[in-house]
Amino acid sequence: MLNAKIPAGPLEQKWTKYKGTVKLVNPANKRKLEVIVVGTGLAGASAAATLGELGYKVKAFCFQDSPRRAHSIAAQGGINAAKNYQNDGDSVYRLFYDTIKGGDYRAREANVHRLAEVSTNIIDQCVAQGVPFAREYGGLLSNRSFGGTQVQRTFYAAGQTGQQLLIGAYQALERQVALGNVKMYSRHEMLEVVMIDGKARGIIARDLVKGTLERHFGHAVLLCTGGYGNVFYLSTNAMGSNVTAAWKAHKRGAAFANPCFTQIHPTCIPVSGDHQSKLTLMSESLRNDGRIWVPKKQGDKRKATDIPEEERDYYLERRYPAFGNLVPRDVASRAAKERCDAGYGVGSSKQAVYLDYADAIQRYGKAEASKRNLGNISAEEITQLGKDVVKEKYGNLFDMYEKITGENPYETPMRIYPAVHYTMGGLWVDYELMTTIPGLYALGEANFSDHGANRLGASALMQGLADGYFVIPYTLGNYLADEIYSKAIETSHPAFAEAEKEVAERIEKLMSIQGKQTVESFHKRLGKIMWDKCGMARNKEGLEWAIQAIRDLKKEFWSDVRIPGKVNEMNPELDKANRVADFIELGELMCIDALAREESCGGHFREEHQTEEGEALRHDESFMYVSTWFHEGEHNWKLEQEPLMYDVVKPSQRSYK
Repeated sequence: MLNAKIPAGPLEQKWTKYKGTVKLVNPANKRKLEVIVVGTGLAGASAAATLGELGYKVKAFCFQDSPRRAHSIAAQGGINAAKNYQNDGDSVYRLFYDTIKGGDYRAREANVHRLAEVSTNIIDQCVAQGVPFAREYGGLLSNRSFGGTQVQRTFYAAGQTGQQLLIGAYQALERQVALGNVKMYSRHEMLEVVMIDGKARGIIARDLVKGTLERHFGHAVLLCTGGYGNVFYLSTNAMGSNVTAAWKAHKRGAAFANPCFTQIHPTCIPVSGDHQSKLTLMSESLRNDGRIWVPKKQGDKRKATDIPEEERDYYLERRYPAFGNLVPRDVASRAAKERCDAGYGVGSSKQAVYLDYADAIQRYGKAEASKRNLGNISAEEITQLGKDVVKEKYGNLFDMYEKITGENPYETPMRIYPAVHYTMGGLWVDYELMTTIPGLYALGEANFSDHGANRLGASALMQGLADGYFVIPYTLGNYLADEIYSKAIETSHPAFAEAEKEVAERIEKLMSIQGKQTVESFHKRLGKIMWDKCGMARNKEGLEWAIQAIRDLKKEFWSDVRIPGKVNEMNPELDKANRVADFIELGELMCIDALAREESCGGHFREEHQTEEGEALRHDESFMYVSTWFHEGEHNWKLEQEPLMYDVVKPSQRSYK
């Protein structure tokens, strides 16, 4: 039976009461306890740094050559916090409410409220670390809007917020490395969880340079390994991002929650051909000032700049007047797909819409001219002033777009289309971020807990840092307080030997197949199945077909994949094969979960369940729960339901009109 361990009492007092009554570990005992942190993105780096600072003996692992290469670095637009610096009506409650509503009422109230509470601390922490957030002329921190909100609460550093926040966390981590509190293992990939007496007690990791397997003990293991968007092959994720650590934990007994909840980001550079291995995100912050439109005439082949204003359909502003271009990501993505499917798409593929900055450039230009008291100046000068302002706010994003497409977005509208981005599903965790395996925790995007069926923009960085800096130090201590008498277990223990043997046998099996097809070809085929049948829209017939197709693909993979090279050496193809094998199994579970959830909510859009206006239609009476899956053997999972109780927010049909 699932126990979320949600503290009693009023919602706004749960976290305060928990912190005040939680069990503690004294400093002398912390030095005796070992913690393993897998992944060093924002969640992992902040957790490892904080736990090291507290005095625990920490081992941190990443498959990259440096923690600074973690995919958190790619986040662009910003990080949310309920500071209300703009005095525009923001509050902890409003951030909590927007997150619950944005997630289509499929998130846990207690976890989300805690996230909103600690959001304000995150900004202070990062400013103290020297993160160069954008500031107003007078020196105050600047904010901008993001989708799904009507206030400005997003703090940012141009279009490279993730990079700056990661550098802050990395500095804190490296300080602990220098002090000897954290031992860093880069170019190491976790391939198994070691269980002893029903608890997570370590991991088996592969040294990706030497190809050797290593055993590592820990009194607790923290998985901070990000999301699984690369199951679709093409996504905004780094090519190395994978599900392997979480999937190994799942097959050892950790429940996987809401795997079908995938976020499609509406603002990406469209696919240009079969040669691509990933897609490029254009920050959602661009929807602040950019206007999204398509021609009113189907199949219009004119250049964007040749289409007059009256022949443009600003469809988000038309359909959702209250939020306009700042509707949540799932709503914006489906609206773009609907327009393209109806024949109004633009570009050579007709699978794109326009994101236009012409109005913003004029607006900023006039404001700048007025500010400088320039009087009667030419239209060209106003345009140039506006471009300068836009360049200051979004310049690196515009430069990136031009470098990739060869088009100048200051002169002609960008072309964008939705792409796989974030995954709201992940390992099931309770209020303390512990999985169903005692001693095994999941932080950040690796867990399911805070975003429901759709993540609001700028909340990923918020959750990762909240979990690492402000949540896990308390909740982990509550568990480790009972472990102070548990001595470190030698890695010669039979459980370590057995786990290493299983990993080695799997690797040998992969290498021995010596088939004809590349790992990449299987990944591409899996991605096409997932995108076509479990992407922006799903239906019963398609999902049933996909489940069988993935099972057939798995059989083919394990009989005909070819992996060159050897085991005990640097072998990226072997690394990739391990990850793709896990993606294939995950893909099957995602489709099973999507098939079982007979409703539409957030990023999960079942075509059979929609309103007359084409919006997502939830069925709260039947599906107000977290889908929690336990692995019971090949092609076999058992579903358990964690009911979602809403004591403060009353679920209703989402409306952004």
